[in-house]
Amino acid sequence: MRSEKEAVAGSAGAGGETAETPGGGSVEVVGNPAEAAGGPAREASERTEPSTGRAASAAARLRAAGLEMAPAGPADVPELVALVQSAYRGDASRAGWTTEADLLGGQRMDAGMAREMLAEEGTVVLLFRAAREVNAAGAAGTAGAVSVPGAAGEDVSGALRACVQLADRGNGLAYFGTFAVQPGNQGTGIGSAVMAAAEAHVVEQWGAGRMRMTVIRQRAELIAYYRRRGFELTGETEPFPYGQEQFGLPQRDDLEFVVLEKPLD
Repeated sequence: MRSEKEAVAGSAGAGGETAETPGGGSVEVVGNPAEAAGGPAREASERTEPSTGRAASAAARLRAAGLEMAPAGPADVPELVALVQSAYRGDASRAGWTTEADLLGGQRMDAGMAREMLAEEGTVVLLFRAAREVNAAGAAGTAGAVSVPGAAGEDVSGALRACVQLADRGNGLAYFGTFAVQPGNQGTGIGSAVMAAAEAHVVEQWGAGRMRMTVIRQRAELIAYYRRRGFELTGETEPFPYGQEQFGLPQRDDLEFVVLEKPLD
């Protein structure tokens, strides 16, 4: 069973092509969330691929997105907290479509929660930073990389763009959460590149055959986003931890999580 902390701080809210991930206000899911999420207009490449070549494919996508990947450590906690908070809470998060500001106030993560997550056995937090490049309007750049916010010629090397938490649950199951993309970089393809890298990591490192996540039921666009990438609703739900302000201040009394899962083999 997941801790209540993980249920919120680790829920896959995405950032990605907002995470590319969906955004802006909340959309109520009425009745069956699977129906509300819409039909699965999926690309085969977004669903599953053989483990052979998966890592190479993921690495190529990261290069194309102008990203470098590395595991987070204690020194990264301030940046990690700032990224997650900016993607989900407060007015700044409204610049992207992963915002939860209409559903939850308060914090999404604090330094103590981040350190606890990093220390959890069988868990890794991957950080995705801008590779060596100069803003597109400047004198230099990385071929094929996406444009990034900044003044002309500004060196953005090392800027934190995205993160994801992965956990080995055993028996071939991996957990996917704390997925965030910096609001100014949402909608650029970074989210899909990060998801591909996450899938490659759990397959190569843990031999995972399935990936599981939780999403707030009211985030219909976000559920649809993940379904287009091969995740399906399992029919399971998990309660929202009301009364624990360290996980946020609910703006409504009917929040809960739905569970999604994707086969990786």
